[in-house]
Amino acid sequence: MEALELTLLFDYYGDLLTERQRACLDLRCNQDLSLGEIAQELGVSRQGVYDNLSRAESLLRNMEEKTGCVRRAKAARKAAGQIMEAARKLAAYPDETVSTLAAQIIEAAQGLEE
Repeated sequence: MEALELTLLFDYYGDLLTERQRACLDLRCNQDLSLGEIAQELGVSRQGVYDNLSRAESLLRNMEEKTGCVRRAKAARKAAGQIMEAARKLAAYPDETVSTLAAQIIEAAQGLEE
């Protein structure tokens, strides 16, 4: 699984994991530690770290398949970017009403990106 995708899934669904799974994923995703380094940090075997990471990744993927939260968030960010781009073009339009509306659209789209 791609590191960025795993990090996003962890951000969305991490609270559903066991404490050990969260610790392993945090050390892997956020601190970029190897299996051996994580094992040493947590006082478990490399195989134990691997098993926890595998189960956690599987659970995260399963949750995303069922809920689609990350997919929808990505789509919303993409749409907000497209809205911003179109509104910026409209903001340069000489008609004051159009440029005022464009400014309102930009402000609303910025709220979606946050």
